Amino acid sequence: METIGVLVCGACGQMGLEVVRAVTRAEGMEICAAVDLARVGEDIGLLAGIDASGILVQDSLEEAIREKKPAVMVDFTNPKSVFANAQTAISWGVCPVIGATGLTDEQRGELSQKLSAVKLGGLVAPNFAIGAILMMEFANKAAAYLPDVEIIEHHHDRKLDAPSGTALKTAEGIARVRQSHAQGHPEEKELLDGARGAEYDGIRIHSVRLPGRVAHQEVIFGGLGQILTIRHDSINRESFMPGVVLAIREIVNRDGLVFGLDGLM
Repeated sequence: METIGVLVCGACGQMGLEVVRAVTRAEGMEICAAVDLARVGEDIGLLAGIDASGILVQDSLEEAIREKKPAVMVDFTNPKSVFANAQTAISWGVCPVIGATGLTDEQRGELSQKLSAVKLGGLVAPNFAIGAILMMEFANKAAAYLPDVEIIEHHHDRKLDAPSGTALKTAEGIARVRQSHAQGHPEEKELLDGARGAEYDGIRIHSVRLPGRVAHQEVIFGGLGQILTIRHDSINRESFMPGVVLAIREIVNRDGLVFGLDGLM
């Protein structure tokens, strides 16, 4: 089996370094390039706390792709750069695996068209934790029987977007299996704006940002005389790596854009 060459974009961030370690350990794939605006010229293996790899951090994505010819780009950068990075990867025939947040529906649609036109696979995943994917599946099942639901998601205080992509994808799934309706008393009044959280199709979503958190979500269903809570906790960033490795293996054999890791499972 041919080894899959992987470029990590945002390689010096916490998630990027986890990806470097995970890909280095995995069979059938290897890190061939590392891109970041920080630590340029340093060995990414040493930065990740493993043996020297000979792969030096570069600050130009296009140059790294042209020189190293990766099959897959894993992107954990930020909302300001992820769309442009994905476009660059596709233009060079590289499959994007995107964990960075911030893509709009319109941008996802544009990437989908570009990928389909060149018969290339790409993934946008709000969450790579296998347990989080199962949480969303269980929530979809429960919503058919307990349609009153609220979502509370907790993340570290450095997260840039709220609500999280996982919370939004959870709400989208629930909305597909229940009838839209407002929740709470019809005459309720927020004494402080936002006290009832954001709203998606009548579903209330609450975002908590605190130091010490990684990624946590609970989906709370209420019914007559009962409460059902489905919760997932990522204790550390390593929890996302089995999903990243799965995505790298699968996406090279796909055409078009896949939204959510569940589309590869």
